[in-house]
Amino acid sequence: MGIFSRLFNIGKAEAHNAIDQLEDPIKMTEQGIRDLKEDLNKSLQGLAEIKALAIRTRNDNAKFKADAQVAEQKAIALLQRAQSGQISMEEADRLAGEMLKNKEKFEQEVQRTTKELTSHEAAVVKMEQNINTLKSKVNQYENELRTLKARAKVSEATKKINKQLANVDASSTVAMLERMKEKVAQDEALAESYGAIALESKTIDDEVDKVLNTTTGVQSQSLLELKAKMGLLGTGNNTETPPAQ
Repeated sequence: MGIFSRLFNIGKAEAHNAIDQLEDPIKMTEQGIRDLKEDLNKSLQGLAEIKALAIRTRNDNAKFKADAQVAEQKAIALLQRAQSGQISMEEADRLAGEMLKNKEKFEQEVQRTTKELTSHEAAVVKMEQNINTLKSKVNQYENELRTLKARAKVSEATKKINKQLANVDASSTVAMLERMKEKVAQDEALAESYGAIALESKTIDDEVDKVLNTTTGVQSQSLLELKAKMGLLGTGNNTETPPAQ
């Protein structure tokens, strides 16, 4: 129970101070729980030994009681034989007296073992109570340790994230975005410039062909009929007939 006292039965202020100075509180707490379990195992062994001693004392007590009864019965039997004339009364008195002395010794052993048995049984009850309390504490500390380990993981992850966020250089990020915007705008302007150059690189023949293609195309039959009705098919107008249907 030494580690139990050192880790779990100290004052709040001392506990906080001790935990703050530990390099790894979780590992130290795990070690403390392991020590408690070791103490628990030793207590269980001690309990088993005391129970065994109580059982042996109870058996001795029962034997001494039986021996006392046997000694008394033998004394009675001797006196009965003296009355029946099987042995002399003097011999019967002597032997019966010895049996009664043995009975008295056995009765003294009965008293002694009865006290010991009472003490052993009380010790067993007390130790069982302490062991049950220790088991409950170990379970409680293990549950609390699991909770604390989970909280420690969450807090560690949160701390790392917050640290990363705190180390982000907002000005450098904004500057990088501005440089990207400037580069995109420059690329867009460059693309437009290349398009203009491509248009300017057309030859004069290309321009003439474009004009001719838009003004000397074959006129449809309906358009010729409309121009004839309007008297617009004279000299200088496009009189090209549409191809045969």
